[in-house]
Amino acid sequence: MIEIFVEQISDRMIYTFDFILKDNGIDYVLTNDYRTFQDSNRKRFNYSERHFDEVAQLTPADLLFEEQIKKQAISKSTFGKEECLAFNKVTDPFASVFYLLSRMEEYGEILTDSHERFPANKSIQFQFGWLKQLMCERWTVEIFEFLNEQGVTVIKYKPRPSKIIPTFDIDNTYAYKLKDGSRKLLSKVLDFSKGNKARIEERKQVLAGELKDPYDTFDQILAIEKRGFDVKLFWLLGNYGNFDRNIRFSNEEHQKLIKKMSKTCKIGIHPSYKSNSSNESLSKEITRLSEVLVHQVQCSRQHFLKVRMPETYIQLLKNDVTDDYTMGYPSEIGFRTGTSRPYFWYDLQKNYKTDLILHPFAYMDGTLLEYKNWSISEAKEKIDELYQEFKQFGGEFIFLWHNETIGDYGKWRGWSEVLEFTLQLDVENGNQ
Repeated sequence: MIEIFVEQISDRMIYTFDFILKDNGIDYVLTNDYRTFQDSNRKRFNYSERHFDEVAQLTPADLLFEEQIKKQAISKSTFGKEECLAFNKVTDPFASVFYLLSRMEEYGEILTDSHERFPANKSIQFQFGWLKQLMCERWTVEIFEFLNEQGVTVIKYKPRPSKIIPTFDIDNTYAYKLKDGSRKLLSKVLDFSKGNKARIEERKQVLAGELKDPYDTFDQILAIEKRGFDVKLFWLLGNYGNFDRNIRFSNEEHQKLIKKMSKTCKIGIHPSYKSNSSNESLSKEITRLSEVLVHQVQCSRQHFLKVRMPETYIQLLKNDVTDDYTMGYPSEIGFRTGTSRPYFWYDLQKNYKTDLILHPFAYMDGTLLEYKNWSISEAKEKIDELYQEFKQFGGEFIFLWHNETIGDYGKWRGWSEVLEFTLQLDVENGNQ
């Protein structure tokens, strides 16, 4: 048990110390009673500006003691062997961990991209060259080293068990099948107007049952699950719109497929593009999927990875969602929150730890090809770099694919090799 002196005990502090210490097997107690602390026989650590003789001390930044969302004067510093954040020139690894986990830089008046998303290149990790590093874990290791060197602990950081988790967003269940009415007619007209004879013929063969729909890769997904992976699917069931183009949720064949996949794979909601600004739409979509599955939907990942802090997560909580898998960037691979372990989302607006668990992901298929235009070999090299970082600390190595990108179809020809490469990374940990 470590006794830690602080001038003020705050919710932010408890949240951060739990993540760094308690979640790594180190018991601690906070006190702001300097006389009790001075006379204590426990191992002691001083996280304040007050001086105690022969007690390990780290002077804190103000961040964990504040209750409002304040603009931070941030610079790059070092703590131990790692680069670290300094707040108003005060280097503080505890505050640095909280800053990344809470996504403080995504609150308030921020610059966004064309889809109103916080861009990767505006993040502090990208600007400091840290996005491909698990900085929260690296700072935790350095804090352990500091405490050990000061004689406060003799505990060595232990990596968590590693788990590979393949996830798939189902934006377009089929390329041709089950589409009806004006959508079916419009697709035909567009193909004719563009003179796309190959696509016209392909549609005819699929609808005639002579050829498998190119987006029908669900048997492949089930085969991955049978190999022992904890496969998760996020299904789009929003009304048709410019960015929401899946088959009607009411289609019976569509619902049969969802029920079939749910027998072995965990299925969550893929809230539509529209739902990010319409709470009514979000509730309807969750209700639709819950009725198909005949149980409450618990998992979610935002379509287009659209997250507005804190509104998006507040609405998920109101709809009884317990786990979200959106924390990653569309334009860059890496670790958006600086960790690969699931953790509770902290609502900075209300200043408290919520019950919503965030599961960050390491990369998305579209980032590799559509944003970065990497070759297959380049993509595998970059993924391996992420995994080498990950396996030092453990947790969940989550990655995002789509059912239409794993079938070696169109521009994605050959890319199933990249998915298989990722699945093979963790063979030594018994996932296969």
